[in-house]
Amino acid sequence: MKFKRRKLEAVPPFVGMADIVFNLVLFFLILAKMQDETQIKWEPAQASGAKVVVKAKVSLTVDEDSKVYLNGKQVGLLNLTALVQAELGDSPPGDRAVLLKIHKDTLAATFEDLIAKVSEAGGEMVHVVEDERPQ
Repeated sequence: MKFKRRKLEAVPPFVGMADIVFNLVLFFLILAKMQDETQIKWEPAQASGAKVVVKAKVSLTVDEDSKVYLNGKQVGLLNLTALVQAELGDSPPGDRAVLLKIHKDTLAATFEDLIAKVSEAGGEMVHVVEDERPQ
């Protein structure tokens, strides 16, 4: 007696693959939204009457060594205007806030040029400071 051989079809489980792909997409979206500024060492200046910080797309930080960081990445002052303009894109006037985080011991000569370049890019500056503590 002769038996017919059946072909074995190996079909990958597409349902499981869809779950894996979905998890990977979520993982990379979350990583893309995070800005890692943990390596930047800065202490905010103190001022009286500080207000709550608005939501902003752009963050400029000057650390204790006077290095400038744009959204956590070190940049130079030469192309800062173009970089800020690119980050702000076509945002409406009320949504063009740029957070300025300047170390408390930074000299004015260091960050005055930074402020001028943000103004040239059309950003609305928001200085990040701590509320002054009574002594």
